[in-house]
Amino acid sequence: MLLITGTIRLPPGALARARPAMRAMVEASRAEPGCLDYSYAEDVLDPGLMHITELWDTRAHLQAHFRSNHIAAWRAQWAALAISGRNLKLYEVSEPEET
Repeated sequence: MLLITGTIRLPPGALARARPAMRAMVEASRAEPGCLDYSYAEDVLDPGLMHITELWDTRAHLQAHFRSNHIAAWRAQWAALAISGRNLKLYEVSEPEET
């Protein structure tokens, strides 16, 4: 499995304006084959800092995601939404364990 985790930054107070585009991205990504989890969450202590978590079954599924129309549409909106500070990391992980 592949885990992507990291952050992007929105201008403080811009979440309401970005929410429709983010929702569309999350819903389309979650519907893709091989997507096990896809979520955005605003940091409680740092307004505008969005935490991103993605979990993909295989690298082939992730590569298909990168070629999808919805990711192209999402990225095309970044300038208008003033999204910056993209910091994402990819990890290969094993099956989850209950803790």
